[in-house]
Amino acid sequence: ETGAEESEIHVGFVTYSKEIHFYNVKGTLAQPQMLVVSDLADVFVPLLDGFLVKLSESEAVIDSLLSQIPQMFVDSRETEVVLGPVIQAGLDALKSADRSGKLYIFHTSLPIGEAPGKLANRDDRKLLGTDKEKTILSPQCKFYSQLGTDCVAVGCSVDIFFFPNSYCDVATISDICRLTSGNLYKYSYFQADLDGDRFMEDLKNNVQSQRAFDAIVRIRTSQGIRPVDFLGNFYMSNTTDVEMCAIDSNQALAVEIKHDDKLSEQDGAYIQVATLFTSVSGQRRLRVHNQALNCCSQLADLFRNCELDTLVNYMSKLAIRNILNKSPRETREHIMNEVAQILACYRKNCASPSSAGQLILPECMKLLPLYGNCVIKNDGIQGGQEISTDDRSYLMHLINSMDVKSSCAFFYPRLIPLHTLEPTGTDMPTALRCSAERLQDNGVYLLENGVSMFMWIGHKVDPDWIQKMFGVQSAAQIDIDKFRLLELENDVSHRVRQVVQMVRAQRNRYMKLTIVRQRDELERWFNHFLVEDKSQNGSSSYVDFLCHIHKEIRTLLS
Repeated sequence: ETGAEESEIHVGFVTYSKEIHFYNVKGTLAQPQMLVVSDLADVFVPLLDGFLVKLSESEAVIDSLLSQIPQMFVDSRETEVVLGPVIQAGLDALKSADRSGKLYIFHTSLPIGEAPGKLANRDDRKLLGTDKEKTILSPQCKFYSQLGTDCVAVGCSVDIFFFPNSYCDVATISDICRLTSGNLYKYSYFQADLDGDRFMEDLKNNVQSQRAFDAIVRIRTSQGIRPVDFLGNFYMSNTTDVEMCAIDSNQALAVEIKHDDKLSEQDGAYIQVATLFTSVSGQRRLRVHNQALNCCSQLADLFRNCELDTLVNYMSKLAIRNILNKSPRETREHIMNEVAQILACYRKNCASPSSAGQLILPECMKLLPLYGNCVIKNDGIQGGQEISTDDRSYLMHLINSMDVKSSCAFFYPRLIPLHTLEPTGTDMPTALRCSAERLQDNGVYLLENGVSMFMWIGHKVDPDWIQKMFGVQSAAQIDIDKFRLLELENDVSHRVRQVVQMVRAQRNRYMKLTIVRQRDELERWFNHFLVEDKSQNGSSSYVDFLCHIHKEIRTLLS
């Protein structure tokens, strides 16, 4: 708790493979004690006293345990792991202690051990992009969904860190994170020397973030408007209460509010968001946000005050739901139709008659077609066989919980020129439009979207710049497989590292920097993020999409 002298949080530790190992880390012990549970059909917590402990009272024993764990299992060759009973045990421990809280699960592979929650390998990448894709993007069984519902009842949120080398069915397992408002992280082909920084920063940011537990959110409105739909990662047992086992400032839910009765310009409209939650110190608290909104009788006034970034966040979350219920084509067409209808409404009611035949866009919504196209062609929404099934499910989970700032960066990446940086500058450089036309052969560019980060190096870059930045004479000599940003004592190295650090500090997740040399094989993947261009999978360029939307608007108006 902010301002408190010490933390009231209690922690406990479990390791697992085909059986579950519980650890007694009571502060009075000289060494931690292990208790093993092998019967996973009806799992139980073998100890209460000494399992969940205050860090300040058991720090030495916990340090001892954490240093011993790598040695204890160094010779383990177990491949048949379980998962469901581990989460069940954590849930039972919180229930017995009469506490809400969070489980951090660090998992590597498909749970195929004989236990509740066992999963089959059903991976079939060929189905992505087809009408059958929802069969592999939806859970294969109800076990983890039901377990998620049980967790909600106790206020137990589940965060999962995946370290897979092969398919692990993120679509099924992540449902427990969705229902409990938990976070999901994925480090494919994890190597400690290359990916350790990313994992440690993500874990540190997660643990240090301000968080409320066991939250219930209720939205009330004045007469004439009412909430009709809720989108995001949470659970609802009725039509009014949003239940979130844990919530932090990086998560967002979208609420659709319907106008279904007369509103008065004089009285306005009111929305109240009340959140009942448990603080880190265990206090039950209520936080209330009240918002008063103006009402208008002219559509022009409405369009003048539209919030595009919020609309993009809502559209993307709605698309995630549609993916699991409709065909990919229907999902794409729904977004296109929404964009066309919004702009047709403006064209019909707000634009001057003399501009017939022109594409007229409201000032606040000028970029709606751009973002609409970016949402449609994003890997999380339309990812085909060029990405893995697990990566697609992972991105879908991220989009469903993204806040407004994160979703805008995710759908339209930031492209920053590095070769023109002022050595003595401190500000973030102005970003360029996300198109290959903006890339010069003698340039170096940083591209990031809050999840991935690349440094693109043109084949005609000044060798002196390469030497100062990478400590080698040419881009061909950079070891891109084991690349780490060097701290060299010169203005180029210092300024580029400064920009990279500024970008990372602005995002919720730590982004590993990938080097892409012009004309290298990796450039195909980099080009995938240049969202204004036509994609290799056939999705439209921004210009083509704009022409299509203009045609749709004319059709609607005629």
